[in-house]
Amino acid sequence: MWLKLFFLLLYFLVLFVLARFFEAIVWYETGIFATQLVDPVALSFKKLKTILECRGLGYSGLPEKKDVRELVEKSGDLMEGELYSALKEEEASESISSTNFSGEMHFYELVEDTKDGIWLVQVIANDRSPLVGKIHWEKMVKKVSRFGIRTGTFNCSSDPRYCRRRGWVRSTLIMSVPQTSTSKGKVMLKEYSGRKIEVEHIFKWITAHAASRIKTIYNAEHLKEEWNKSDQYWVKIYLFANLDQPPAFFSALSIKFTGRVEFIFVNVENWDNKSYMTDIGVYNMPSYILRTPEGIYRYGNHTGEFISLQAMDSFLRSLQPEVNDLFVLSLVLVNLMAWMDLFITQGATIKRFVVLISTLGTYNSLLIISWLPVLGFLQLPYLDSFYEYSLKLLRYSNTTTLASWVRADWMFYSSHPALFLSTYLGHGLLIDYFEKRRRNNNDEVNANNLEWLSSLWDWYTSYLFHPIASFQNFPVESDWDEDPDLFLERLAFPDLWLHPLIPTDYIKNLPMWRFKCLGVQSEEEMSEGSQDIENDSDSESTDTFSNEKEVFEDKQSIVHNSPGRASHCDAEACSCANKYCQTSPYERKGRSYGSYNANEDMEPDWLAWPADMLHCTECVVCLENFENGCLLMGLPCGHVFHQNCIVMWLAGGRHCCPVCRWPSYKKKQPYAQHQPLSNDVPS
Repeated sequence: MWLKLFFLLLYFLVLFVLARFFEAIVWYETGIFATQLVDPVALSFKKLKTILECRGLGYSGLPEKKDVRELVEKSGDLMEGELYSALKEEEASESISSTNFSGEMHFYELVEDTKDGIWLVQVIANDRSPLVGKIHWEKMVKKVSRFGIRTGTFNCSSDPRYCRRRGWVRSTLIMSVPQTSTSKGKVMLKEYSGRKIEVEHIFKWITAHAASRIKTIYNAEHLKEEWNKSDQYWVKIYLFANLDQPPAFFSALSIKFTGRVEFIFVNVENWDNKSYMTDIGVYNMPSYILRTPEGIYRYGNHTGEFISLQAMDSFLRSLQPEVNDLFVLSLVLVNLMAWMDLFITQGATIKRFVVLISTLGTYNSLLIISWLPVLGFLQLPYLDSFYEYSLKLLRYSNTTTLASWVRADWMFYSSHPALFLSTYLGHGLLIDYFEKRRRNNNDEVNANNLEWLSSLWDWYTSYLFHPIASFQNFPVESDWDEDPDLFLERLAFPDLWLHPLIPTDYIKNLPMWRFKCLGVQSEEEMSEGSQDIENDSDSESTDTFSNEKEVFEDKQSIVHNSPGRASHCDAEACSCANKYCQTSPYERKGRSYGSYNANEDMEPDWLAWPADMLHCTECVVCLENFENGCLLMGLPCGHVFHQNCIVMWLAGGRHCCPVCRWPSYKKKQPYAQHQPLSNDVPS
């Protein structure tokens, strides 16, 4: 996780540097920056109209270029970045989709239940033509969609009862606007009553109703009273301008930030005394002033602070975010970080996507689970001070120059999604290249899709069908607990089922030792045994003994010490495989359940055996007797076999004892007394 977070932060740094690089290229080729002011006099009539349309100001009654230019100047300073964005948006030819309502519930869910937006709905009565034709309606949809106004069409033929209850007996236009100034308040529906069915007249009707919700100040006394008043709003934004009504983008933002930011329009068109504006720090017209408890901020003096809906929306969201804004931001960051797994994971292509899907599911689930207690804590009343201090910290940090650069880059990359995706893909391919070089010698990197799918299926079947087994170190010094789940596991997984693949890691934890017989060895036998130790200790020293010196000393202790002392021999494997047992396995001697006829005059050294192992002298897997020095292995049930024989038995998928069928990976309560078995019959 930390590696993916590091790569994501590195990617953001690359985006920041790349944006500065693009600015340097534009400055080198044209000699201008995005924050450089544009003189409206040098613009054509078409570009001036484009700027007014993006700001939401009507120009239908202004035939002259001079009048249009003055209206642009009255609405705010024009920057190169805003001009570029407006022209790019005008050239975009994609059509904006409009919602078709299917009935009353659909209309109520989207229109009447939406408390922070504006809807424009065309109602088509039964057996009537629409009020606005198809061509004009498409122009209207494209015009109002710039300001976040959503559109739709309600055909009364789909729900005539609802239309009669509403009184929609003829085709008309309906506009929904929040009725109160509180967040998530009631919505009121207004019907268009104008006679002229033209795009400009309908747009003026929409902007007039939206602007009526903004508090308007017409004199200095009212401004002084409002400026010094303290109310529920911590953030207020003032527009000082010589206009009849605020621009449409300003009105649309006032509805979008209902309950969070208060929008105030100061009309200075007929003011004679403007000294108070000088006292509060307003020197230029028009001016966008942000009033916060921390002070005054002049919007438009930093990078990316354009007079447009998108720029001011991102600015206000950073200062006064909603919980939903923070959730969406965290969701985007978590998913970007999770997609890094597609490039960090090495190996087969299918493996990459399987890991990616698993990571996406895990990260999004953890994100949603983490947000639930956060939402609960935010409802607590004694956390209001914490919430206020958090917003104060956001306001301090997001009014800096660095924050303005970040907002400008966000708007740039969001308007160029292809560039954002291509840079993310390039960054991921570089990560994949360096990860592949770092893991060059790993066999997992070179595995193909079929091999990885086979290993995945083995793992899946092992953990899906097999009961949970204990892989603790075996044996332990304390008494083993009786396993209470054995009966339930037998019921849930009967032997009629296919035997699943079980990991064989537990085999290395099973006890191993050497079979020894009591007696005195000759010097020749001892020297031969020492040579065998030197030749074979390399293959088994890592599993059974520490080094060759300890093995040789243990061998010498057999001769010089008293008999009965536990010792070990380092012969590689059992050498009795070439001597077949002459005695039947069912003919038992008194001391064991296996026969021992190779050295009948020699007694096995039982003290060298682990305490929980049953005494025997024969391997029931190969039906051969234990010879002196052969390697033995015991199972949790207590039965003992040749090490090679039982390992081959277990590795073949038969994870149970050949004698009693007890699972070889399960602990079992040891026997109370170590006495020879005379009635056990090997199977």
